[in-house]
Amino acid sequence: MSLRFLTHLLCLAASLSIAQAAVSLPGEQSIASLPTGADGPAKAALEAFQTGRHFKAVELAKPLAEKGNAEAQYLMGFAHETGQGAEVSRDKAIEFYRKAAASKHRDAIYRLSFILLASEKEAERDQARTHLEEAAKSDPAVAARILGEAYLRGRLTPTSNPDKAIFWWKRAADAGDVLSMSLIARFYEGQFGFPELRDVKTALDYYTKAAGMGNSAAMAALGSRLLSGDEKFRDEEKGRDWLKKAIDNKEFSAYLALGDYEENVKKNFKAALSQYERGKDAGQVDCMLRAADFYIEGKGVDKDVERGVSILRKAAESGNPIANFRLAARILSDDKPNLLAGYGYLLAASNGNLLEAQNELALLYLSGKMGAADTTAGLSWLTRAAQGGFAQAQFNLAFLYDTGAGGVARNIGNAAQLYTLAANQGHGPATLALARLLNEGIGTKPEPIKAWAIASLAAERGVKEASKLAAEIAEKFDSKQREEAEKELQNLKSDKPAQTKPAEVKPASKTKD
Repeated sequence: MSLRFLTHLLCLAASLSIAQAAVSLPGEQSIASLPTGADGPAKAALEAFQTGRHFKAVELAKPLAEKGNAEAQYLMGFAHETGQGAEVSRDKAIEFYRKAAASKHRDAIYRLSFILLASEKEAERDQARTHLEEAAKSDPAVAARILGEAYLRGRLTPTSNPDKAIFWWKRAADAGDVLSMSLIARFYEGQFGFPELRDVKTALDYYTKAAGMGNSAAMAALGSRLLSGDEKFRDEEKGRDWLKKAIDNKEFSAYLALGDYEENVKKNFKAALSQYERGKDAGQVDCMLRAADFYIEGKGVDKDVERGVSILRKAAESGNPIANFRLAARILSDDKPNLLAGYGYLLAASNGNLLEAQNELALLYLSGKMGAADTTAGLSWLTRAAQGGFAQAQFNLAFLYDTGAGGVARNIGNAAQLYTLAANQGHGPATLALARLLNEGIGTKPEPIKAWAIASLAAERGVKEASKLAAEIAEKFDSKQREEAEKELQNLKSDKPAQTKPAEVKPASKTKD
């Protein structure tokens, strides 16, 4: 889905398409937080903090922390880390967490580890590893899970280390950590990359373990795979049984799995809509989106756009960014769009961190359709989407750096970096743009052999203009250069995309007036 009237903006070469969001690992907020209560001297301070009296909590905790009370030290560290009741200070947070960690305060160890793992200093990340390995001796369910995530993210090794990630997750799973069981299952499904390590049977085994321990989300995941997953492992009876158990445990995503099974495997649209309706009535947002699509498209039911849009509105009211984005797209794609209404839905979707919406909102600001172009807001949203890894936004921002359009300070280095990020995700126009830069020697020395290989790759990705550029470059090759160029193309096609960090995308800056 794209917003029709925006696609011409800045003569961007590619249509605005939606890419599937990358699957992210569980966040640290689920690991360590303030205790719900504690006996002893720090009890009053902790209770004050939990009731929102943060400054009072810090006032009570500070003298206790100075006397060595670990709970008070942890509270002080948390206050400085979050800025609740105290100034935001990484150094002070680390100082208090270290003191609490020395007394074996587990949450302090974990919060300290998260801060150190995020550091650009290898020595600090190594300190986090040491703390976590020590904690894993007595608390493997949590500490080993965090270690696994850190190794998968490449925070403790130069690149992602899946073997060590699985090693530590299995340690946590063996200790009964259901989240680690689910992480292992997702890993072997290929959700975190590494398709060569995909193992459907092992994934199902770990989903079964987690479901057997009463985890309702694992029940729904297992049921879904048994109904609609790899045909070799399908079992309708067991799948339906696990989904029923999930629903009994109020995991209403099971209705989505049942609906998807009826829609995609059984091809029974009427039965699928029935399941989506049940999920919708239970407040399951994805079921709302499916049901809305069925009514809008007339699948398994008489077409009823008004009813479908009404369901989308309910989903949007619940804060769902996809529903907000779809409503924005419908409104802004009209021949005479209600810009204010469409803008409101698009802003809500962007604030919900939907990268596609952030990209579109940026283009809306830059287009001047709201009355006047707002370059600052447009660049801000475009940068956020690019930092989030959205290839089209990376390409759009690269185009601005490349051409200096929209008042952006021209920076070929940044443009090349952004084109590369997008090209690594298979973005055709970005791949062609890289070939052009190399062929013409813009910001670098001309490299026609690499340029030909990259242009040929862009052609394979469906960019028509790329074939013409490749042919023009090849006309100047002798037989040896042709051979080298073919080898370069094969090398490109065999290499895995470079692993990059969102932080490498720098905010765009306007030129001075």
